[in-house]
Amino acid sequence: MATTTESKYSGVIFDFFGVLTFNMVEVISSFEDREKLPRGTFLRAWADQRGQELFQQLELGQITQAEWNKGFAALIGVAPDDLMARYLHDAFPAYQMLKVARQARQAGIKTAVLSNSLGREPYDPYAGFDLHGTFDEVVFSTDHGIRKPDPEIFRLVLDKLGVAAQRCVFVDDSEDNLAAAHWLGLTPLLALDEDVAAPRLRHMLDLPHP
Repeated sequence: MATTTESKYSGVIFDFFGVLTFNMVEVISSFEDREKLPRGTFLRAWADQRGQELFQQLELGQITQAEWNKGFAALIGVAPDDLMARYLHDAFPAYQMLKVARQARQAGIKTAVLSNSLGREPYDPYAGFDLHGTFDEVVFSTDHGIRKPDPEIFRLVLDKLGVAAQRCVFVDDSEDNLAAAHWLGLTPLLALDEDVAAPRLRHMLDLPHP
């Protein structure tokens, strides 16, 4: 039976890519090596205005994943077929962070995933994670036409959880997203390495070591 935690926090919101998965810089580097691309090719395209627009349109549900595949493939000079699946091939689960999420929920802390979604077809990067079984709420940007760091998507998740911003931790690997969350009153936690971030979050939530 779940017990009530003594933590000053009653909620925690997790980013997906790079927080509940392997570090995305490592994922991208592995992708570039498989595709025989020079290191840095993907991130340069991502930082380009067209690359930014493609990601934002996909995250807002304005284009399909297939359209992103075609557009981003042209930017980096690879074949478009199943590009998203090829790109995210090594986005394996961050088991330590997922373990803390389960432990927090068992302790009575509300948990949510807030993801700037990269689409779910033809490739579903969330498959196999059982997000709806593990977390109290799961919010994908594409379902609402709002993406981080827009304050409205944070407010939406907080409303779903029924938790005040001041009582909630937000875990992400993007400083822009963390700054937006902090402005709303959430406590930010930068997660670039699960070996560091998972025990830090456990300490913040006053959870015992397993």
